[in-house]
Amino acid sequence: MACRMANVYDLTGRVALVTGGASGIGAATVERLRGSGAKVAIFDLNVAGVEGSAVAGDITKSADANRAVAQIEAELGRIDVLVNCAGIGGQSLRTADVTDEEWQQVMGVNASGTFHACRAVIPGMVERGYGRIVLVAAIAGKEGNPMAAAYSASKAAVIALTKAIGKDLAGTGVLVNCVAPAVIETPILAGLSDDHVRYMVERIPLGRMGAPREVAALICWLASEDCSFSTGATFDISGGRAVY
Repeated sequence: MACRMANVYDLTGRVALVTGGASGIGAATVERLRGSGAKVAIFDLNVAGVEGSAVAGDITKSADANRAVAQIEAELGRIDVLVNCAGIGGQSLRTADVTDEEWQQVMGVNASGTFHACRAVIPGMVERGYGRIVLVAAIAGKEGNPMAAAYSASKAAVIALTKAIGKDLAGTGVLVNCVAPAVIETPILAGLSDDHVRYMVERIPLGRMGAPREVAALICWLASEDCSFSTGATFDISGGRAVY
């Protein structure tokens, strides 16, 4: 792919929190936000070797999310932007083979974790009258994928949360949107079967996986002041798989 000069959004003076920021889409988003002038803190299970402000914790535990937000606000003064990239793909399983533990783990990280992160940052953003919340859903949450009942349901929940929270906060200065990528080349694919990945790629008219930096570019716009008249919306980034 040809290398191009990236658009730069001015986030000078803004403070962002990226959950799942140690790898994949999250890491690409951290790099892009920092390149746009923001101070960025990371919340992830393992932050060993991560540069800058970072808090280790489990997003399925609301106490960990609350602690991370409180610590970052104390260190950096506030949180203007939340990008929730923390997520897992789960196993490639037929619905009848999904165990209680598998269902609860995937829903816990992807759906409950998203809720925990949003709830933790909302009071401060509303009090200050400004905020940008960007959640990471997936095309599977709109269309459903075979061998991925838990993942598809969890990402549908993220889309619904985006709509509900966006409407809840309309008029407060806090805008809430989500992105719905098709298959992106990240470590989250490690737990999926080759057939599962092939199924997803075959449905992309551009004929390839997306790159984390491509998703990060869209996220960065949604996290900026240039995004001023959109809330509760889902932005597809799917190589043509979803066009409506």
